[in-house]
Amino acid sequence: MSIDFHNKKNQTTYTTRHADKSWMEEIKKLVPIENISNAVDVGCGGGIYSKALSDMGVGFVIGIDFSEAILDGARDYCKKYKNIIFKHGNALETGLDSNSYDLLLERALIHHIDNLKACFKEGYRVLKNEGYYIIQDRTPEDCLLEGNDNHIRGYYSELFPSLIEVETKRRYGSKYVIDTLQAVGLRSIVEVKLWETRKVYSHKNELLKDLSERTGRSILHELNDEELQLLISHIDKSLSTNTTIIEKDRWTIWKAVK
Repeated sequence: MSIDFHNKKNQTTYTTRHADKSWMEEIKKLVPIENISNAVDVGCGGGIYSKALSDMGVGFVIGIDFSEAILDGARDYCKKYKNIIFKHGNALETGLDSNSYDLLLERALIHHIDNLKACFKEGYRVLKNEGYYIIQDRTPEDCLLEGNDNHIRGYYSELFPSLIEVETKRRYGSKYVIDTLQAVGLRSIVEVKLWETRKVYSHKNELLKDLSERTGRSILHELNDEELQLLISHIDKSLSTNTTIIEKDRWTIWKAVK
């Protein structure tokens, strides 16, 4: 039972945390943020990373998402940011002007996209010449890492091996991503691995509550309620500490230039 992004009850599922400094620092290594006047966040979800781009100094940010319900959550989450706007659209048809943006971010998006070349062609179109394209997602290899006190996600497939097939089937290998970026004309491609801090919990019970609500975790919608409770119990028993859990997720980031 995949997550229904259009259901109003899910509109705040991606507005419950902030982008960690580990992510901001990595992006600053890849992109000269001080030279970025505007940016697009495609597949913006709840606006977490739209807000982060603004906090990093980007003067104007536009978030694009295909779900009106999720966008309502994003607008509320970013309501104090007058330099961020949100617009309905999708990765293949953003509705944005051509050659207009310094930076395009697509975080946790491409595993939802069947036609990756069309997605990257649209990204190429909206970017200015010398504009930066940042794609962040998990490769199949990223999804197979074991669970530990920091890598909570690794416990999912440990208990439910069926999730391995769900995850790896929808993830693109790095070579395919790079080849497709090159095929649409993008250049200067760089790949980096990032252990991004997802969230810091002062107590294990906070994490378990997040898991029980499937907060910001679309893969958990593949489990029914009984299976989810089994997973929570498994993680509860597996963690070696009850306090201060720093949850980290493994990502691959690709940077390209138009």
